[in-house]
Amino acid sequence: MEILVATHNLHKKEEIQQILGTDYVVTSLSDYDLNEEIIEDGNTFAENALIKAKYCFEQTGKPSVGDDSGLVVEALDGRPGIFSARYAGNHNFKKNIEKVLEEMKDEPNRRAYFITMLCFKDQDGEHYFEGRVYGNLTKEVFGAEGFGYDPIFVPDDYNMTFAEMLPEEKNKISHRSEALKLFLDFLNSRGGVL
Repeated sequence: MEILVATHNLHKKEEIQQILGTDYVVTSLSDYDLNEEIIEDGNTFAENALIKAKYCFEQTGKPSVGDDSGLVVEALDGRPGIFSARYAGNHNFKKNIEKVLEEMKDEPNRRAYFITMLCFKDQDGEHYFEGRVYGNLTKEVFGAEGFGYDPIFVPDDYNMTFAEMLPEEKNKISHRSEALKLFLDFLNSRGGVL
């Protein structure tokens, strides 16, 4: 059964495929040659997830998932939040990380969380699934795995960043995996039928 994910990000597509398993085929915008930029002008993670899911469903008629994820930093009043991907430059995570580290330079409170909001859209409407993982920010970059803010985020009960973990290890505890597990429970409750 196919689920179209509103992304061009191969890492994200692979991560979602790995979590959903072999019962589902995860496709992306690239598979449908949909290259138009989706304008994410929502005020919340849920609104942005809906915008993406709706776009995919309207373009293809396929059951679609939009997700919006971000880093929420306590000491920065929730920033970068919904602007995580373009905080210092559009999808330039090296600059985004530098900006967060600079803003947090003298800040003792390093608490933060990653959030993923998934919106599943099909002919029956929309359904939302949220995942969060709490932790602390480092003062410098560690690790080469993962993407986004992974090199500066240490989840609670761990002593390494997401970027130092193997993908399988991160996928067991990540915000996206939490949301996807809820989504998978929902699919299973419908007998796996899309």
